[in-house]
Amino acid sequence: MRLREGEKAINFTVTGLSGKTISLKDFKDKKILLSFYRYASCPLCNLRISQLIQQYDDMKKKGLVIIAFFQSPKESMLEYVGKQDVPFSLVPDPKREIYKLYRIEKSWFKYVIGGISWKMFKALRKGYKIKDQEGQQNIVPADFLIENMIIKKAYYGRSIADHISFKDIHQFLEE
Repeated sequence: MRLREGEKAINFTVTGLSGKTISLKDFKDKKILLSFYRYASCPLCNLRISQLIQQYDDMKKKGLVIIAFFQSPKESMLEYVGKQDVPFSLVPDPKREIYKLYRIEKSWFKYVIGGISWKMFKALRKGYKIKDQEGQQNIVPADFLIENMIIKKAYYGRSIADHISFKDIHQFLEE
């Protein structure tokens, strides 16, 4: 069963890609984007991370903290997504422990739909290539906007190419 708006966010303590310990409760006074991705070399995931990097300075000025999870081991993340010089927290979760807490879904239908989407073609055109596909291929992205440890928006992707819109993120920051 999906998590919903108004529910208490589930706390966790993890080690980020940088080696720093990250606990959700440490950001209880901040607005948070908790984002779940497929695997480190996923073209769609890398495209989205690139888009977040482009908008990060503006969102950070408005108080947003971003924590992004991948079901990849640290080494793979450093080799692929870590090459983008990401200014926010990336977290390897190869056992998908936090994915389970946040009830991240799997769907072969959503995998196929996203795999043939215009976003996939855009990602491949930008040079993001499918390489090591560790983990479960049919994991579907999800995003949670959290404030005061309450989920303000729970967004479960409609395909592997789908994340919460930047419009929704900016609206959340303006509230």
